[in-house]
Amino acid sequence: MKLTRRMTLAAFAGVLALGTAAPAFAADLIAIITPSHDNPFFKAEAVGAEAKAKELGYEALVLVHDDDANKQSQLIDTAIGRGAKAIILDNAGADATVAAVQKAKDAGIPSFLIDREINATGVAVAQIVSNNYQGAQLGAQEFVKLMGEKGNYVELVGKESDTNAGIRSKGYHDVIDDYPDLKKVAQQSANWSQTEAYSKMESILQANPDIKGVISGNDTMAMGAYAALAAANRKDVIVVGFDGSNDVRDSITSGGIKATVLQPAYAQAQMAVEQANNFIKNKKSPEKEKQLMDCVLVNGGNAAKLETFALKN
Repeated sequence: MKLTRRMTLAAFAGVLALGTAAPAFAADLIAIITPSHDNPFFKAEAVGAEAKAKELGYEALVLVHDDDANKQSQLIDTAIGRGAKAIILDNAGADATVAAVQKAKDAGIPSFLIDREINATGVAVAQIVSNNYQGAQLGAQEFVKLMGEKGNYVELVGKESDTNAGIRSKGYHDVIDDYPDLKKVAQQSANWSQTEAYSKMESILQANPDIKGVISGNDTMAMGAYAALAAANRKDVIVVGFDGSNDVRDSITSGGIKATVLQPAYAQAQMAVEQANNFIKNKKSPEKEKQLMDCVLVNGGNAAKLETFALKN
């Protein structure tokens, strides 16, 4: 009886020891959750955040939600279960994400959002996003110049649930609509997808063979549109993107796509980790929850300096 009791107590002590060891293991964990890394922009976010987290002495848990709000919620549950000290998140929907971030907050885990805002304040500690409106105006001004202020054009729009899609479109039109000789003959969503943009561009081109330009809500769609145009022997059509990817850089330097707008994905993600580190160690929140980072126009004049969503000196 005594032996059994000793063994039971020993086993219980072992469980307690494991229970206290688990949080110690997770104490230095930062969860990094983004959309699919098939898009180089989101991959750059994850790489930048992971590199900064490791530099600051954290373990990084890198996860992908594929723009699925339900999967995102499950991944936040995973971060909570692992005892993450902070979550770096490029979210899966401005409305759908609010409850998930609140769930993390209720569990004592602060969230630092990058790239995309949510439709709530006071839930995340920080929302660090590119100044999409300012960037879109830069892209539109270059587009107008390249078009010679006239001609038929097409707009490819991003995912409707992503606030950035609407902000960029508004930025484009607040410039382009001042030029009455620029005629929009089609506007379609390709959901940030290169494959979908290729297909949509094929159909649009058949219905509107006289188009002169395409302005795209991101580089991935711009690449898809340009590939469709090239396949139809219409490389004369002016294409402008938004993001600053290496793929579009290469297209610009080889005379394909004409311009893009750089949003600093890598730097943005690293800034989020730095702010998370300050919050974890010093309990200090950033001065403002919503923070904007200005974008930069990239064209033939500076494309060669572009590398992984940053301009090198």
